[in-house]
Amino acid sequence: MASEGDASASVVAAAEGKKPRHKGKHDKPKPWDDDPNIDHWKIEEFDPSWNEGGMLEVTSFCTFFPQYRGKSPPPQSVLSLFLPRSAIDWMPDCFACSDAEKYLQEAWPIVKGALKEFGVACELNLVEGSMTVSTTRKTKDPYIIVKAKELIKLLSRSVPAPQAIKILNDEMSCAIIKIGSIIRNKERFVKRRERLLGPNLSTLKAIEILTGCYILVQGNTVAVMGSWKSLKQVGRVVEDCIKNVKHPVYHIKIDLELESGEYFISDKKKSAKKWQEKLEKQSENTEENKRKREAAFVPPNEDIATPYESAKSTINNDEIVDMAKSLKKKAKEFRKNEEQENVRLESYCNFASNEGSRPKKKLKLSKSKSK
Repeated sequence: MASEGDASASVVAAAEGKKPRHKGKHDKPKPWDDDPNIDHWKIEEFDPSWNEGGMLEVTSFCTFFPQYRGKSPPPQSVLSLFLPRSAIDWMPDCFACSDAEKYLQEAWPIVKGALKEFGVACELNLVEGSMTVSTTRKTKDPYIIVKAKELIKLLSRSVPAPQAIKILNDEMSCAIIKIGSIIRNKERFVKRRERLLGPNLSTLKAIEILTGCYILVQGNTVAVMGSWKSLKQVGRVVEDCIKNVKHPVYHIKIDLELESGEYFISDKKKSAKKWQEKLEKQSENTEENKRKREAAFVPPNEDIATPYESAKSTINNDEIVDMAKSLKKKAKEFRKNEEQENVRLESYCNFASNEGSRPKKKLKLSKSKSK
């Protein structure tokens, strides 16, 4: 009987538009449920006043980092005691000799200072090749030890210390994606890993920009830092690339379509949009060709002189007239001078001819006298 009464009450409440009340359920509305100023999805920053007493027990995590990181492999005599020859040849890049220990030793003061702000102690053991973080009595945030664990994990995967320290923020998360066990063939694995990086790391940079994550491909793992949603996207891209399901470029294309909204458009609308763009392009080309054909028949524009230009032209015309007059005057003078020279030349010739004829007359006279 009671169940029937509760059912009828719920039906009546639903008919009246009210929420049905269930027995044993507290359905009182909260004042912050409908407050628009409250973001229910925001991760609030930890306040030390929430845990004034601190941590009662000590929690510690330890992570080993490869002591060898570089091009030369570790001594084969040590590995041959535990692994077969095939396993030695298939060692990841992170177990090659390098200066990892030296870098960690130099960057450890930065890490120690960052953890000290949250009351977390850290220790670097170069003999064992390990990094340890532990809580202290000054630790207030109980979740900060998990963040410290992720910090040393990123440092062991060759993530730079300034970048790895960002994991201590509440909005930042990380993931270590293991890609070495997805495919057994070494050559295929190397090619697909290079496909993920792209030429000059262009593909990797595009993925970082679109997802807003920091990605580092090291050996058989991929270290990713970012939000939870971005980590999921990067994990899908990496797995599809290594499994040869889809090239990262297609994921980048999909992300761009999602950003522009084309991803949610149906195929029919996409084809119609492409056809419309094609028609617009054709119309633009026809107008451009028509403009080029008509340009050959357009008469040249006449220069319309401004008052300043007209005055300038009159001044230039006056100068030309004066120059013509001066040239004519010079030509006249030149002609006069030429005529005078011709007259002088004629007179000189006549005088010369006269002088040449006079001695002959004298000779004749002298001959006649002698006779």
